[in-house]
Amino acid sequence: MIHQPKYSMYERWVEDGLLDVLEREGVGCIPFSPLAQGLLTNKYLKGIPRNSRAAKAHGFLQKDAITPERLGQLKKLNEIAGDRDQSLAQMALAWLLKDKRVTSVLVGASSAAQLTDSLKCLQNLSFDKVELNGIENILKS
Repeated sequence: MIHQPKYSMYERWVEDGLLDVLEREGVGCIPFSPLAQGLLTNKYLKGIPRNSRAAKAHGFLQKDAITPERLGQLKKLNEIAGDRDQSLAQMALAWLLKDKRVTSVLVGASSAAQLTDSLKCLQNLSFDKVELNGIENILKS
């Protein structure tokens, strides 16, 4: 049995008790939207590309969600990812998978190359305290 919540670095409500309940009940957690609709990729590091989800008038990721503050966070997170020899997307996936209560993640790959790139997150799932504290400080800023 699994539970499929929306969970990412930017959507963390499951940490307020749900993960504990799932663990206690022996239920797996397989988050969807682990890359926050593509926000936790390198796609938006330089703004909003014309062909991106955020550029469309409809959908879950809207232009107004990509504020200068959010872009600043993404750039800082990307620096940590680079120090880990990962892309921002790989680090965001690894960040979820570091928790043993997270069974897997659902990635919406649009190509085989994108899926292959996402799978590279498995090469480094561990985070040290400095990295975790850095990520938390960025996300809280």
